Amino acid sequence: MVDWSNTYAAIYRAKKQTLKPVKYLDEISFEHLVGIDKQKEALIENTQRFLNNLPSNNVLLWGARGTGKSSLIKAVLNRYKTEGLRVIEIDRDDLDDLIEISDVIREEPYKFIIFCDDLSFEEGEKGYKGLKRILEGSIEATPTNIKIYATSNRRHLITEYQRDNNGTVVGNNGEIHYSDSVEEKISLSDRFGLWLGFYHGTQQEYLKVVESYFKEYKADKEELYKKALQFAQSRASKSARTAKQFYNSFYNKA
Repeated sequence: MVDWSNTYAAIYRAKKQTLKPVKYLDEISFEHLVGIDKQKEALIENTQRFLNNLPSNNVLLWGARGTGKSSLIKAVLNRYKTEGLRVIEIDRDDLDDLIEISDVIREEPYKFIIFCDDLSFEEGEKGYKGLKRILEGSIEATPTNIKIYATSNRRHLITEYQRDNNGTVVGNNGEIHYSDSVEEKISLSDRFGLWLGFYHGTQQEYLKVVESYFKEYKADKEELYKKALQFAQSRASKSARTAKQFYNSFYNKA
């Protein structure tokens, strides 16, 4: 059993069917996250409502890789851990165990975010059915102290194929009637009441993130920006993750 009074986060280990307490949290804060202010505000508002026992949503953070999706969830924990927020991280392959996990924490006097990173399912994978049950679809009421915060590179979490559209029709009034295959795949995403999209920023936004990492840099800023852009070009990405990787590679040389 985890002592949640002095444990802020845990990782589910499926082989042992146990929750492993996290001793060393990633200390990222909202101040470190630049260029995603709207997403930040929406997630903060939803989390505050959750903590205040107001209606709140499960959240799907979806979009381009390296844009701060998982970092934002970590920052939420760091902001609200002293207010009773706890996080349990679970791998997508272990989502069938969510019901058992919820049974263990349902009566705890804390608010739990179940965090699943890089959530998506290929055809034939069934783990999403366990996720659907905990989100909304069981005869047992959903625990009031649990929300699902998941990240994904795509908005529709289950792979879609052209053949899935067979049987989709448009009625006389313009209403779309999806095929059973499409309905099944859209229904999982629909159970997340809050969708937050993340996109690769512009060159200016990328350099703004770089500057946030190099606040103490005293040398030629133009040269720094030039190196940062060269680094981004080598990675074919101007994401926040790339900016951090540039910082990790060049800070001691600055």
